[in-house]
Amino acid sequence: MGKEGRSCPFCELDRARVFHAGDLVVGLWDAFPVNPGHALLVPRRHVATWFDATDEERAELMAAVDVARTTIEAEHEPDGYNIGINVGEAGGQTVGHLHVHVIPRYAGDVEDPRGGVRWVVPGKAAYWEGDTEGDTGGDTGGDTGGDRNDDEP
Repeated sequence: MGKEGRSCPFCELDRARVFHAGDLVVGLWDAFPVNPGHALLVPRRHVATWFDATDEERAELMAAVDVARTTIEAEHEPDGYNIGINVGEAGGQTVGHLHVHVIPRYAGDVEDPRGGVRWVVPGKAAYWEGDTEGDTGGDTGGDTGGDRNDDEP
């Protein structure tokens, strides 16, 4: 069970979404994908953040990134990837169970991808606010960066 007695979506997995089952880590397709092939890597043990995971869990999570990439590339042809972990509410974590995002990126999925994980894909980040059905993850035509410093590495 997750925080406040609610069930944890990663402790009660939808087996139809699972593409990898390791000893300590499971790979599954994201229920709210930013792009086609968006994968999540999740420890089997309910652990809140990267910093709470064991060394063994962290090592298997990192090894599973390669498994996710191979699996994604068997079905999709991404041009790049974002790999990320959100830690804590202030860090954007919405599920209190550690998970690693492996997000395939495609040329043209946003107008200007510079900055990578510094910017979210417009229209996809706030999946909890509304319906994302029918949204293919393509360019929304909106501004992708807010107040940006283009000289920043």
